Amino acid sequence: MSWGGLFDRADGATDATVEAVRESLTRRRERNEGGPAAGDATEPVDPTPGRVVADADVLAADLLVGGDARDALDGVRAHSWVVLVASDPLLADAQAVVAELADADLAAGWRARAADAREPVAHPPDDHPALASAYRGGAMHLLTFDERLRSADAGAAIRGHVETSIKHPRGFAALFDPASLYDAVVGGSYPGPDRDPRE
Repeated sequence: MSWGGLFDRADGATDATVEAVRESLTRRRERNEGGPAAGDATEPVDPTPGRVVADADVLAADLLVGGDARDALDGVRAHSWVVLVASDPLLADAQAVVAELADADLAAGWRARAADAREPVAHPPDDHPALASAYRGGAMHLLTFDERLRSADAGAAIRGHVETSIKHPRGFAALFDPASLYDAVVGGSYPGPDRDPRE
């Protein structure tokens, strides 16, 4: 199913808020229900600005809420050279939130589309799924609604291990400059979006 089809289904399935998404994800992670990562851990790749990780709260809010999460991820979806990186546990967290706040069929449909759209990475089971995805996948941008990850102290500690900027989706959408990014990632003049973010 297309992103647009999933968004249409979600509109009639729930009236979820970002706060409800955050609470659902927090409960899941406190219960440690992410499960083990499959296979060997991916060797970290060099960070580049064209690689992005969205935490499970942003992934679920993109589907269920829209707003800042969708604005941010639309920029990613509209450009084939911007890579969304996500591990299986990260997708599993978002799928579980969607299933809790909407329904299991919508969650399964979202998981199938998201799995096709992401570049997979694997990490040890006890790692934070979003941080580990950024580290293993060389993502220089991590989008999250989690204020703890976006705090100055957390940012300083994380940057000691991962070359990743952690942003609220609204901040990422406001700063996303595809022309400059294209020159840095691909080189040359920016040709404009090359994908429909609703497909």
